[in-house]
Amino acid sequence: MELAHSLLLNEEVYNQLGEVQKAEFIFDWLRYLEKLLLATSRSDVKEKQKTLVEQLLSLLNSSPGPPTRKLLAKNLGVLYSIGDTFSVYETIDKCNDLIRSKDDSPSYLPTKLAAVVCLGSLYKKLGRILVNTFTDTVGNILKAMKSAESQGRYEIMLSLQNILNGLGAAATPCHRDVYKAAKSCLTDRSMAVRCAAAKCLLELQKEAIFMWSTDLDSVATLCFKSFEGSNYDVRISVSKLLGTVLAKAIISKHPGAAVSRQSIRRVSLEEVLELLGTGFLRGSSGFLRASGDMLKGTSSVSRDVRVGVTQAYVVFVSTLGGTWLEKNFAAFLSHILSLVSQSHPKATQTQTDAVCGRRCVSFILRATIGGLLGEKAQIAAAKNICQAIWKLKKVVDAVMNDGNVETRVGSTDATASQHMLVCALQELGNLLYSLGTTAAPLLQDSSAGILDSVISVIQHPSISVRLAAAWCLHCIAVALPSYLTPLLDRCLERLTVLKSSPEAVTGFSFAVAALLGAVKHCPLGIPHGKGKIIMTLAEDLLCSAVQNSRLSAQRTQAGWLLIAALMTLGPAVVSHHLGRVLLLWKCVFPVSPKDLETEKSRGDSFTWQVTLEGRAGALCAIKSFVSHSGDLLTEEVIQRLLPPLPCAVDLLTQLSSVLKTYGSTLKTPSVVYRQRLYELLILLPPETYEGNLCTILKELAADLTASDIQVAASAFLLPPLCHQDDLVILSPLLQETDHRFIEEQLLLGNGIACGSLEYDPYSIYEKDVEGDSVPKPLPPILSVISSAVKLFGVVCAHVGEAQRLFILEQLLDSIKHSKGARQQIVQLHVVSSLSSFLKYLAVSKGNLGPEEMRRPALALVMGALESPNPLLRCAAAEAWARLAQVVDDGAFTAALAQVSFDKLKSARDVVTRTGYSLALGSLHRYLGGISSSQHLNSCVGILYTLSQDTTSPDVQTWALHSLSLIIDSAGPLYHMHVEPTLSLIIMLLLNVPPTHAEVHQSLGRCLNALITTLGPELQGNSTSISTLRTSCLLGCAVMQDNPDCLVQAQAISCLQQLHMFAPRHVNLSNLVSCLCVNLCSPYLLLRRAVLACLRQLVQREAAEVSEHAVMLAKDSRKELTPDANIREVGLEGALLTLLDKETDQKLCHDIKETLNHMLTSMAVDKLSFWLKLCKDVLAASADFTAVTCVDTVQEEEGDKGDDASVLTTRNDDKSYPYTNPHWATRVFAAECVCRIINQCENAHSAHFDIALAQEMKKRDSRNDFLVLHLADLIRMAFMAATDHSDQLRLSGLETLLVVIRRFAAIPEPEFPGHVILEQYQANVGAALRPAFSSETPPDVTAKACQVCSAWIASGVVSDLNDLRRVHQLLVSSLTKIQAGKEALSHLYNESASTMEILAVLKAWAEVYVIAVERHKSHREPLKTTTCSEESVRNGSYSSDGLLDLVHTDLGTLSRLWLAALQDFALLTLPSEFASQLPVEGGAFYTAETSENAKLHYYNSWALILHATALWLTSTGFVVADPDEGASHLSRPVTPTSMCQGSSSGATVKSPEDVCTDRFHLILGISVEFLCSLRSDATMESITACLHALQALLDVPWPRSKIGSDQDLGIELLNVLHRVILTRESPSIQLASLEVVRQIICAAQEHVKEKRRSAEVDDGAAEKETLPEFGEGKDTGGLVPGKSLVFATLELCVCILVRQLPELNPKLTGSPGVKATKPQVLSEDGSRLVSAALVILSELPAVCSPEGSISILPTILYLTIGVLRETAVKLPGGQLSPTVAASLQALKGILSSPMARAEKSHTAWTDLLRSALTTILDCWDPVDGTHQELDEISLLTAITVFILSTSPEVTTIPCLQKRCIEKFKATLEIKDPVVQIKTYQLLLSIFQYPNPAVSYPYIYSLVSPIVEKLQEIDKRKPEDTTELQIFQEGIKVLEALVAIAEEQHRSQLVACLLPILISFLLDDNALGSATSVMKNLHDFALQNLMQIGPQYSSVFKNVMASSPALKARLEAAIKGNQENVKVKIPTSKHTKNPGKNASIQLKTNFL
Repeated sequence: MELAHSLLLNEEVYNQLGEVQKAEFIFDWLRYLEKLLLATSRSDVKEKQKTLVEQLLSLLNSSPGPPTRKLLAKNLGVLYSIGDTFSVYETIDKCNDLIRSKDDSPSYLPTKLAAVVCLGSLYKKLGRILVNTFTDTVGNILKAMKSAESQGRYEIMLSLQNILNGLGAAATPCHRDVYKAAKSCLTDRSMAVRCAAAKCLLELQKEAIFMWSTDLDSVATLCFKSFEGSNYDVRISVSKLLGTVLAKAIISKHPGAAVSRQSIRRVSLEEVLELLGTGFLRGSSGFLRASGDMLKGTSSVSRDVRVGVTQAYVVFVSTLGGTWLEKNFAAFLSHILSLVSQSHPKATQTQTDAVCGRRCVSFILRATIGGLLGEKAQIAAAKNICQAIWKLKKVVDAVMNDGNVETRVGSTDATASQHMLVCALQELGNLLYSLGTTAAPLLQDSSAGILDSVISVIQHPSISVRLAAAWCLHCIAVALPSYLTPLLDRCLERLTVLKSSPEAVTGFSFAVAALLGAVKHCPLGIPHGKGKIIMTLAEDLLCSAVQNSRLSAQRTQAGWLLIAALMTLGPAVVSHHLGRVLLLWKCVFPVSPKDLETEKSRGDSFTWQVTLEGRAGALCAIKSFVSHSGDLLTEEVIQRLLPPLPCAVDLLTQLSSVLKTYGSTLKTPSVVYRQRLYELLILLPPETYEGNLCTILKELAADLTASDIQVAASAFLLPPLCHQDDLVILSPLLQETDHRFIEEQLLLGNGIACGSLEYDPYSIYEKDVEGDSVPKPLPPILSVISSAVKLFGVVCAHVGEAQRLFILEQLLDSIKHSKGARQQIVQLHVVSSLSSFLKYLAVSKGNLGPEEMRRPALALVMGALESPNPLLRCAAAEAWARLAQVVDDGAFTAALAQVSFDKLKSARDVVTRTGYSLALGSLHRYLGGISSSQHLNSCVGILYTLSQDTTSPDVQTWALHSLSLIIDSAGPLYHMHVEPTLSLIIMLLLNVPPTHAEVHQSLGRCLNALITTLGPELQGNSTSISTLRTSCLLGCAVMQDNPDCLVQAQAISCLQQLHMFAPRHVNLSNLVSCLCVNLCSPYLLLRRAVLACLRQLVQREAAEVSEHAVMLAKDSRKELTPDANIREVGLEGALLTLLDKETDQKLCHDIKETLNHMLTSMAVDKLSFWLKLCKDVLAASADFTAVTCVDTVQEEEGDKGDDASVLTTRNDDKSYPYTNPHWATRVFAAECVCRIINQCENAHSAHFDIALAQEMKKRDSRNDFLVLHLADLIRMAFMAATDHSDQLRLSGLETLLVVIRRFAAIPEPEFPGHVILEQYQANVGAALRPAFSSETPPDVTAKACQVCSAWIASGVVSDLNDLRRVHQLLVSSLTKIQAGKEALSHLYNESASTMEILAVLKAWAEVYVIAVERHKSHREPLKTTTCSEESVRNGSYSSDGLLDLVHTDLGTLSRLWLAALQDFALLTLPSEFASQLPVEGGAFYTAETSENAKLHYYNSWALILHATALWLTSTGFVVADPDEGASHLSRPVTPTSMCQGSSSGATVKSPEDVCTDRFHLILGISVEFLCSLRSDATMESITACLHALQALLDVPWPRSKIGSDQDLGIELLNVLHRVILTRESPSIQLASLEVVRQIICAAQEHVKEKRRSAEVDDGAAEKETLPEFGEGKDTGGLVPGKSLVFATLELCVCILVRQLPELNPKLTGSPGVKATKPQVLSEDGSRLVSAALVILSELPAVCSPEGSISILPTILYLTIGVLRETAVKLPGGQLSPTVAASLQALKGILSSPMARAEKSHTAWTDLLRSALTTILDCWDPVDGTHQELDEISLLTAITVFILSTSPEVTTIPCLQKRCIEKFKATLEIKDPVVQIKTYQLLLSIFQYPNPAVSYPYIYSLVSPIVEKLQEIDKRKPEDTTELQIFQEGIKVLEALVAIAEEQHRSQLVACLLPILISFLLDDNALGSATSVMKNLHDFALQNLMQIGPQYSSVFKNVMASSPALKARLEAAIKGNQENVKVKIPTSKHTKNPGKNASIQLKTNFL
């Protein structure tokens, strides 16, 4: 294919190719040429133009296929527009000659068509240049059209469209001719030609004024005609034409020139609407001819015309735009509603017509109001609709009041307006539903009176209106949950009062049912007590039904309807009423068959009607119960449900005889009864009605083959039984489109009504199927069939095999015995039932049964495969596949395949060929794929042949679809066929006419399947693969150029697949441009394909996609699509706009996903862009909010208009790219802001550091950081948080919360000591305040509480007065909740008030916890540092201040907290304790709503627990509250058993008991939570729980409780161990270890206390008799599970081994010390290890002496192990934190009293010696690796041993010798740091008071030290470290002098003095000396001054013996006295470092 890429056609290569390859080659060359021409310079093109034109024209004669001719024409046009235009006239003449040719043979047709297309393209490109030839051309084309067939007419129309487009106004002379030709084509029998004609006329009307002036009526009539018998595409095209022309007629400003030529009348809006109305009401029959039919009463408008006109209305309004609609809304509304008024009786003469008419009207209203208006305008529209309802209502009232005189007339008038009312109410409902809580102001506006108007029509005489009003209330309740309860109350009250009016009883019962259906959409629910009221009312209605025969039917229906609706509230509510419902259910049916017989003989048709109504209602209620509260279906309940069932089934069999007896009035009730029973049986497990299976089966068979069914409703029965993939080959009506709502009526066929609410009032409470639309149940006569079909599947699978066989035979016969149309209906029902049966069998893994079953089943399916109904063939193919699945026998499958082969070979008719080809494709669908290559070859062979059958596009479509299924089923086996299949697909794509779009769609599916089969192989580079890949891309290119949208969608999904497997080979910019162009396509499936593809692309390369889109928008000459404004707001902005307009759920989901992926990968780099996008969306609604904005930067002035002006003025359109986005879009924008902040967290740190951000911004202005946009973030959060929409308020508060948490700690560089958020405190306060108003819903208040506490806790505001604003909000909510569960609003479920109360308590808890923490942290530093005045103002004051703020309410809070905790404890009890729980519930929840309340407790208990623990520790558990006992009785909140029994204070507990209760409450909750951590337990909860335990154990009393109860301690330790094992987070593990340490402390205290008291008690007795306290008693044994110490050891080992696996002997392979390289742990790791070591060192104190002996080896092993593993050399001689901790621990262990206790002394000594040996061994190389360890750490350890143990441990000669060796060796190390440390350690040893320990060291080490110091004298110190070595050495000697006995002291001083004096400098030297030498001089001098006076005699002797020394000293002293002022301070400073270091070391470990 690369050879095709040249400017001129490579004819050599071309001529060598075969036919198919030639076509491919040409197409590829033309594609390449199109790009090349635009890129080549003009001169080069001109040079080769002649040859190129010849080549292109010669291609005309080689019969090019449709895509090729299109490209060829395009290239000719481009070539002439770039090159010379000399020869263009020749070219045009040549084309005209080709068209004139008389050759009519099919082979010549492509040439003619190509010539037509070329002419179109040339005129379009060159336009006015060709103006003098165009009349001939057009004449010629129009002449040719007279004899052309459909393809010719199609291409001619499109060509004329292009000619008109190119010439513009210059084409006027031909306008009339073109118009005439297009008129005839607009009613062509070929649908494609109609579409083309519509496009042509759409182009024509741009210039042809007459179309929208003089000929307007005829254009309209023509369009109406065109709608007749049209398909979906025609309706789209023609409605676009009609809508555009009519819109133009209204808005056109007529040019002056035109006026002079023809008199043009202006057309008014009324006339245009009248015109459209005519089409809607009378169809295409025009004005005059219709009258005859109208008089006869036969004509009814065909549905397709009505649907077409409906779409034209929408196009008309959309073209005029939203602003126009706002201005003219009232007129438009009244016209649209009048379409279904009684003044046009024809439109609504039958129920069916009326329902379809209403659907169309609803569609127009929804598409215009919902699609074009912003929220402001929608609110005004709602008011208009409301006024319309009032007007209609008045008419009805007037009639009803006069009704006494002429009742009959009255009733017709009363129903006259019913359809208008239904449409108005449904639209009002939809409108309010979409507005959500934004509509709150509208409902509060009493002048609008929305609620009153809706409620007033609930008693309308027409049932449809009552239902519509009820549904409207449902929508209001879902949109505004706060209205749910008041509406429910209002309706229940009316229902009770107006019990005697039949309309009121049904109307208000519908309303209550609809409102109950809304509850599941309102998370806040309704008060629990409502269920009881409704149940009582329902019982009352049912019982009183008998009293008044006028009302009995209505009351019966109402009663059961209420019960059925009540069942939807779910198990929590239903369980309370189940007993009463089951009782009613039992009473509604007779007890025995005998009673049923007697029943039959009694009564009349009316009583039977009521009875059937009642029983159907009961069945419905039970069905509702089973489907909504399945959890309650226990064995016991099922047993109570069963008894009436057999009787219900018996009645089913008797119905026909009842009908005969009492007449046909019972027909509908009996059908409804059947349907209800079937629906219930489908839901129940078949075992429950086993005894009746055969009876039911017979009834079903009779139903399915009944003789009186007139309509074949295949369109609703079959789709669920076909495979979804197969439905695409059927009518496009089955596919989803934007017009599905109205198109559905065409699908069902003329005789059948669409679904509507009045057919089944019980569906009003069911979950609506598609989003916000009204439930649309089908008429009972249809729905009973679909229920029967479903049930047949279930029952037939459960009866015996003989019965099964018999029934199938019977059904087969019934088909044979029926005739004509009836036969089709019976066959449809029977095959549906069989499919349902096979599907049920397959899903439940059943088997078909014996072989004789196969024959009837096969016969039925084969009959259906040859049915003329394509849907039935589709269902039969699926049944065919299921049959193979349930028989599951290879031979049988092969036989089925053979049947298909035989039929396909012999049959010639389309029906058989399509049916069996699909059967062949489906056969292996459920068998795990095709495994036999022979079978595959046969299939492929046959399908290849069928797919080339050009005589029948249908056969091609089905065969190709089947081939795609086979490619999928065969998988890798198909590889051998890939090449031939691919070339077949390409050949067909290049040759099938574009008018057969369905063939192209099937080709697209085949290509997609092939790409999937090839998969990742497509990346390969071999020749064969790259050829395949090129062919695939070529196929996609052909499909992309196809005019059919669904084919383009296929092309996009193929490219998406290719991009997944071989991304490098897909041209991204082309693909993205294709996606952007189709972003706003009118075809839903194309938009879905575009977004599915975009979503995949942006996951990999978001930035590239975004850039390509913007580049494309800038390059493209014309605007891409009118809706997507990519040029200004980028692809992201366009997607946001689309999200706002789109209604399809799946699409919206994809748009959000795409935007999320783009945000994730790009938001950080394009920060300003993204924030501006979000801000524009949020700000577009800001003028809508009536909240006063407290903002430092007022950016825009709000719109100062009232509602009246909303619909008229609009001057601010241009200020934002988004006009009035809906609340859902704004919520998404607010969520995006949060996501952006989260993305920035993982990016550069400057995003959260203002100083750094400003600096980097200065460096490069392109840098952009989040912190610089803080004002915008706050502003966006503020706008969202103060909106009318509750969802948006929640998102805004969440954003505010995120902003506070992320930015609270960032300091403000310009004002030190302040943070940047401080300047926004007014905004935060203003954003929070509205959330605390009384009418705010609890969920918003709860969220606001969270923000409040976060704001106070963040510490942003330090001034108490500023803090009070927000604090006041919390105080107000605390006051509100003090009354407990009783006082809060009764609008919502009780659990909502639980949520609010707990949110408030949690917020207070957070504030209290923070206050206490700050108080602590400020108290600690205050003790040590002196505070500057500033820090006092900021810190200490506010920390105490915050605590003071909380303190005032602590008494109340603590009580409420304890109550909440007790509730939580009760709720978390296992279910077996349910009987012991308090009946009335807890402090904050009611018993009935406990399930819902649990969730809220789970969210907030942890912080409350922490706060309570802190409060209890602050009171020290010492005193209970002073008013704890008495005043608790008067307070509303009584924690049930907290301080007294529930017997109201009969026994007042002692303070001790109260404390114990509280202690166990906190401990119990913590242990319960920690021991079984759920996977969803948050980090915050775990941390808070551990902190609470820490707080608890901070004070003595709880510690004594834990200490004295060993089991409790062990339990806690085991739980903590588990937490450590299951949670990786270091902070949680550290907190757990802290609790462990406290438990050990408690145990220590307990042991000490016991020992002390024992000593006091047995003071006189002998010491030996004292019992041993502590673990291990006398034996030293520790029992796992019973031992606190053992549990602690386990836990510590777990921590240590996880951080340092080398400590585990099993891992290292030997218990010995194996030298591994020491390591530095992470900061967290070090902390954990240190904490564990602290705990280990505490353990011996908990043991008895014997016990301590048994644990000591372990503790020492671990401690020394840590030392060994982490002793890394660090710079500056620092010790790593773990080493420091292990030394500290060692010191703790060694100085333990157990080491000295007599019982354990000897054992300890042995063990400690071994430990010392281990440390000494660390030095000795094992594999020569000792140099790694840090000598300082080891030496320090040795020193710790020497200093902390009793002397006998370290003084045994062998150990002592080794220790001294180590010190000697270390002194020799050159590293100065090591030397300094060694001196410091020696100093501490030398000073040890026990000479037995210190002397050996002194003897061995003094002489090396002195030598070293004398060395220094010779080698002057270079730097400060050497100076420090010297200083430390001197200190050691000085210390020795002090220790030495008198007789030796003189020698020592004699050694010391010369060394010191040698460092003194004389005056001259001092001047020139280095600073080091000067310091040395000062140091020496100072020491000499001290030593002199101290040891004066020795001093004098030495001086006397050495005059030189004396002279030096004197000189120095003199010099010093002169400079004394300068010198003293420096000497001080130099001394400091050394001194500090030694002090530090001491405090650390020694």
